[in-house]
Amino acid sequence: MSLAQDLQLEKIEFLQPINRKVTAGWELLSISTISSGLPFTIYSGVQQTGAGSNGVDRPNQIGIPHLSTARKIREDYFGESANNASFFSIPINVPGGTGPNQGVFGSLGRDTFRGPAFYDFDFSLIKDTPVGRRSGGSELFDVQFRSEFFNIFNIVDMGLPANTIKGSGFSKTAGTSRQIQFSVKILF
Repeated sequence: MSLAQDLQLEKIEFLQPINRKVTAGWELLSISTISSGLPFTIYSGVQQTGAGSNGVDRPNQIGIPHLSTARKIREDYFGESANNASFFSIPINVPGGTGPNQGVFGSLGRDTFRGPAFYDFDFSLIKDTPVGRRSGGSELFDVQFRSEFFNIFNIVDMGLPANTIKGSGFSKTAGTSRQIQFSVKILF
């Protein structure tokens, strides 16, 4: 969702005694994004069968994790820290199994889990100030001041968790924080 609004501060009655160069030309821009989490697949990280690429076989799910970023340690999406892999078993050394590890295909489906939701609210406050006049009456140039606020409410949006059981950092996520920048432009 996006919004662009000319603030028209020069028309507000109690601001009219202030010079128009100060009150005119203000604009507010906003871009907001709200989405549910993306689906993701858990991989074993072991070549348990002779099919497919190395490490992309799927495990069996043997427990029901409580997926959340609303806990004290938010980066741990499955919530069991070092025991996150306990929700899954990798079917290797199975009688009649195939491949390098005598494994079979796991029963876990593709895109079984959903990652964390995403919330982002970005705002810009812009002030355009015309400078000088040409002989035809138009401005020589505009000076534009911009203040931009990315993730203004500082909502920590976690990324998809690492999804390979035998990989490093399984179920760990990462997020970004608020960023603010200011700029001045000269527009001809």
